[in-house]
Amino acid sequence: MSAGGSNVRRELIGANVALFALMLLGSVGYVVIEGWSWLDSLYMTFITLTTIGFSEVGKLSDLGRIFTIFLGLGGIGTVAFIATRSAQILINSNSLRRRQQAKMIERTKDHYILCGYGRIGSRIAADLAKRNVPFVIIEKAPNKLEQIVADEHLYIDGDAELEETLELAGIQRAKGLILTLPQDQANVFVTLVARELNENIFILARTDKIQNKRKLLRAGANTVVSPYEIGADRMAQVILQPTMDKFMDGVRQTEAMNLEEVKIEAGSPLDGVTLAGSQFRKHFDAIVVAIIDADTDAIAFNPKGDVALTPGDSLVVLGSAEMVQKLREEGCTSLETTR
Repeated sequence: MSAGGSNVRRELIGANVALFALMLLGSVGYVVIEGWSWLDSLYMTFITLTTIGFSEVGKLSDLGRIFTIFLGLGGIGTVAFIATRSAQILINSNSLRRRQQAKMIERTKDHYILCGYGRIGSRIAADLAKRNVPFVIIEKAPNKLEQIVADEHLYIDGDAELEETLELAGIQRAKGLILTLPQDQANVFVTLVARELNENIFILARTDKIQNKRKLLRAGANTVVSPYEIGADRMAQVILQPTMDKFMDGVRQTEAMNLEEVKIEAGSPLDGVTLAGSQFRKHFDAIVVAIIDADTDAIAFNPKGDVALTPGDSLVVLGSAEMVQKLREEGCTSLETTR
């Protein structure tokens, strides 16, 4: 806390003490001068200090009126001082939080930038936070910003379509950009700007209209997702393959087993060996569902034991969080990194 902030807080504490003293002084004064009860005197002091303007408790004497004048002057000054200092503390607190946010974002790298905090964006943010994946949100709607603050996420208050906003979010250092803005036109424009600022960034965009998918891809998006299309496919799967849908839903929701993607690094224990040669099930106990080739993006489902593993390949595995963590640390991480 800065010295200036400490002084303001001390002044605010002193002003509240002074206000309490005025309340006590006023109550005692009316009891002594007018002979009122303690409750009437406290009430008269309260409406005088707060300038509410209600009628007097009783007829005031000349001395009582003079006392009320000085009590009101003292009360108005004290209350005004408290209001001013309280506003100053609030402004300083918000300013401090923004500076802290900016410093944290400046230190963040290999993160994802999430544009839009609507129903889809907030769900994505919750999933990223659950997996401890670093991300920064860009949003400008006041009500959504309040929710972001409540959810304790890093954010930029600004327009995602502006270059300076993307730069503040660390577009040059980011690993990926996720576009969930409500309008397809905005997603297309942000894709164009982001691709110009960082030609290597992975861009995932949503679209509400299938016909706009090609526009987003031409603008530079790597992958375009339509929530309505996914929803329709899921509903069809529930009808056509209800048992399979229950299984997949169980895999998604259970904490015991998860489908995870793990990338093989160069120099790791799995680099250059086959699945059979690595004794995968014995060491890691997870199930290899598929292997995604690093060069061609070809997906080999249910791979055979003689498949060679190469750096950059991604293993899609089914296993518990402990199994996946062990695979990452002991199988797919470069030995140079672990030293």
